[in-house]
Amino acid sequence: TLVLGPLLMIVFRQKYPRWWFDWNLALTQFSARVSTYMMLMTDRYPSTDEEQSVHLNIEYPDATKLNRWLPLVKWFLAIPHYIALLFLSIGVIFSVLISWFAILFTGKYPESLFRYNEGVLRWSTNVSAYALLLTTDQYPPFSLKA
Repeated sequence: TLVLGPLLMIVFRQKYPRWWFDWNLALTQFSARVSTYMMLMTDRYPSTDEEQSVHLNIEYPDATKLNRWLPLVKWFLAIPHYIALLFLSIGVIFSVLISWFAILFTGKYPESLFRYNEGVLRWSTNVSAYALLLTTDQYPPFSLKA
């Protein structure tokens, strides 16, 4: 995502350009499609423009309601999330390897591993919306379900 432009626009002009949001949203959606493909959660090769099986709902922010100075420290406030996501991502690597063998022998992705990987992706996206996309001031929860 391109962080610096929206950060400066929010701090100095209290605006979030729609075209910048659309670009960051499209990039985030594409990244999510690539991630689900790499995690064996879908067989469809990631499209650059179609929504496919990944649906992200990130609303366009009203920049006048965003705290003007918070974008300067959101990256710092998100450090506990990045630490937790680091360890969860190690778990994702193992779950994808186990899932690969399960798919190879049974033809099915284990439901519990799918939900775990989905939860890590959801958590990561919530943190990105907060700290990188700068679309919300609501601190993301430490949860795989939110």
